[in-house]
Amino acid sequence: MSIFKGSGVAIVTPFNQDGSINFEAYEGLVEFQIENGTDAIIVCGTTGESATLSTEEQISLVKFTVEKVNKRVPVIAGAGSNNTSHAVELAKGAYEVGADALLAVTPYYNKATQKGLILHFTAIAESTPLPVILYSVASRTATNIEPQTCVELAKVPNIVAIKEASSNISQITEIASLVGDKMDIYSGNDDQIVPILSLGGIGVISVLANIAPKDTHDIVAKYFEGDLKGSLKLQLDAMELIKALFCEVNPIPVKEALNIMGLNGGAYRSPMCPMEDKNRERLIRTMKDYGLI
Repeated sequence: MSIFKGSGVAIVTPFNQDGSINFEAYEGLVEFQIENGTDAIIVCGTTGESATLSTEEQISLVKFTVEKVNKRVPVIAGAGSNNTSHAVELAKGAYEVGADALLAVTPYYNKATQKGLILHFTAIAESTPLPVILYSVASRTATNIEPQTCVELAKVPNIVAIKEASSNISQITEIASLVGDKMDIYSGNDDQIVPILSLGGIGVISVLANIAPKDTHDIVAKYFEGDLKGSLKLQLDAMELIKALFCEVNPIPVKEALNIMGLNGGAYRSPMCPMEDKNRERLIRTMKDYGLI
């Protein structure tokens, strides 16, 4: 039940100045991604500011994405919440409007035990027939999916992958050794794409792909074509740009980068806010060095 192999973009949600979703700008971003080789669109994730979207907005954004993508690449809908019943509601809504798969983040703030995680993710998975990607990002949620928990969750038929953003290569290695081919692994960190591919990963769910979709796709494609040096070169060449994209809380820098490129990343929803001037200057300098502007 592999969902995609390659680079999936964790796409931003552009807002108008009044806070409403700018669907026209969003459609342009979707087309930019597909034209430049992105292998999947991940909508309503962290980078899409899902935490400030209402349930109705999330489902409408997933529906819009499904219609505009029109089966050209998989559409993966964020269905994460720290409230299991709300996550199930999002999962069902995404299924009803045609999403191809779900991305479910670990519960945040109230957190959960490992047993609680198993119950939470199992409830989401059993609510629809869609394949589910777990999302482990303890830096944001303060909850880690332990390797042994992955073993238990891999027994759920439609939990098929994990987006690993723990930054802990030892943990990712252990997950790979324990789950084998029962669970695909995607890098959740743009600076660890090649290392995770070397551990058996099959791609990345990427912030970088918002502004450099072809290069992000090519990091993965070259690796699987056997051009390991070419893949590694692209990874290393992008490192300063990746660091600049995370010099403030994601998605602040990547939306600013899109705006600088004339691609209309749009406004932010509070508590996200415009970049500090010194960080914006760093971002512009790095984008120039990389050749984006």
